[in-house]
Amino acid sequence: MGSLVDSFGRVHTDLRVSLTDKCNLRCTYCMPPEGLEWLPSPDLLTDDEIVRLAGLAVDRFGIRTIRLTGGEPLLRRSLVDLVARLAALDPRPEIALTTNGIGLARTAEALSMAGLNRINVSLDTLQHSTFVTLARRDRLHDVLEGLAAAHASGLQPVKVNAVLMRDVNDSEAVELLHFCLEHGYELRFIEQMPLDAQHGWDRTLMVTADEIMARLSTKHTLTPLPGRGSAPAERFLVDDGPASVGIIASVTRPFCGSCDRVRLTADGQLRNCLFAREESDLRTPLRSGADDDEIARRWQLAIAGKRAGHGIDDPTFLQPDRPMSAIGG
Repeated sequence: MGSLVDSFGRVHTDLRVSLTDKCNLRCTYCMPPEGLEWLPSPDLLTDDEIVRLAGLAVDRFGIRTIRLTGGEPLLRRSLVDLVARLAALDPRPEIALTTNGIGLARTAEALSMAGLNRINVSLDTLQHSTFVTLARRDRLHDVLEGLAAAHASGLQPVKVNAVLMRDVNDSEAVELLHFCLEHGYELRFIEQMPLDAQHGWDRTLMVTADEIMARLSTKHTLTPLPGRGSAPAERFLVDDGPASVGIIASVTRPFCGSCDRVRLTADGQLRNCLFAREESDLRTPLRSGADDDEIARRWQLAIAGKRAGHGIDDPTFLQPDRPMSAIGG
């Protein structure tokens, strides 16, 4: 078995697989109110194709974690069966899911029984009116029900992902933390990144990690936790624990030097960085009869060309053509 190693010596063990570019929300930092033009169904990888590629990654490259993303992965009707098939791979990878939580109340138990290990649910606000403003849909109750169902089904830990935006929901940092502490969820604040379809990201409007820390510290003592490794979140004990909170500062405190993630889009394109402007096509050779050796060779070449960092601070930085919903988190 080989490894997915780039020219900087980073070993990749975390595979993010987007199952669809479709979403049932229209969050302002992701897409326009009218939505986007979705990928044609024939372009999407089938379950068999996903399992074949994931199996190759696990068997040949030592991938240990597979995270299913979107768009909104709960919109894929075969999701529960797909989770079960991925959990049956040998050696068995850890299976995680990132979702907006809509529909999770109906599927959490089945996903847990199929082999899902962990789940992240996006929740940017606890205020009904703010949720409607941000997501352009009246679905806060569904998200809260989904979180509760995930926790009850044994998906531990249940993590909450929150993006704070200036003068929109940034005043809710402490409230979100208290909500998660009360319900036993693990909160992760994420700096807003330049991945919106409108290309309207403005760094001056982004709430930074330092600002988030300052807001939380008005009510709590935060103590840094050691041993971050390749994890994207810096974690802090809240008031000496045992609960913790995380901050993913992709923009102001980039962690590219320890990145171990590789991404497969819903239409079978391999991306070696979230902000990459180049992709490597695996779908075409897959459907043209290429054997595993050829696909593995293409995979290794794609990772070998990974850049040192995302370059957001470089004056020449250009936002990826594809938005987050099409790339997959």
